[in-house]
Amino acid sequence: MNKGDLLLLDVGAEHSIKSLGKNDLLVNIFNINIDLLKDLRRSRSVLYDFLLRSSVKSSQQQNFLVFRTAKNKKIAQIMNEIIDEYFLKREFSDTVIKAYLQVLITNLVRDYRVLDNQPQSKSCKLIIEILDEIDKQYMDINLDKLAAKHNYNKNYLSNLFKKEVGEPFSAVVLKKRLTQANILITSTELPISQIIQAVGISNYSYFYKKYYNFYHKLPLEQRKANNQLY
Repeated sequence: MNKGDLLLLDVGAEHSIKSLGKNDLLVNIFNINIDLLKDLRRSRSVLYDFLLRSSVKSSQQQNFLVFRTAKNKKIAQIMNEIIDEYFLKREFSDTVIKAYLQVLITNLVRDYRVLDNQPQSKSCKLIIEILDEIDKQYMDINLDKLAAKHNYNKNYLSNLFKKEVGEPFSAVVLKKRLTQANILITSTELPISQIIQAVGISNYSYFYKKYYNFYHKLPLEQRKANNQLY
């Protein structure tokens, strides 16, 4: 790590700290579940998750993220505010710190980019393009349209997608729709029925079943739980 870097550790990540120099200042704020970062990147989650997995060796588990923030004045300002609140011990400091942490994480993730320096094959580039299309057109995208657009046999494209991504095309589209539905559920008061239609799902029973399997809560339970946090 360098001056100004921020390291976010997943829960249970093994780590150690060597002796610090007299001019070193290391602030240990908290451990964070990496899933939170993925949730905050939901608007690009399908493509983001694929690139993140591609940037890590398959034998390793990514349980940390390093943010190179030395030149980011906003991040430095937020960190200074957090440190002030911690040491000054003013009234409601804990509440203020929690609020700043949310702002900190959101700003970190918003500007985070996964860089893949490895040469990309033709098939990988195709899949990245398709994942980008899923992110933007998840409401009505389907494999028939994609196969026709990219001049591939539908079955071949389906097999290639699963090979590169590790999941079937239908599962990735469903994940995107569910995460977008969750955004609307937790950030608006729109009726659930309207949200289901908005993300491109027509079968309500199917939606409720898949949503519960994915989030382990029903939509209204999720909305209630989210409202209690604020």
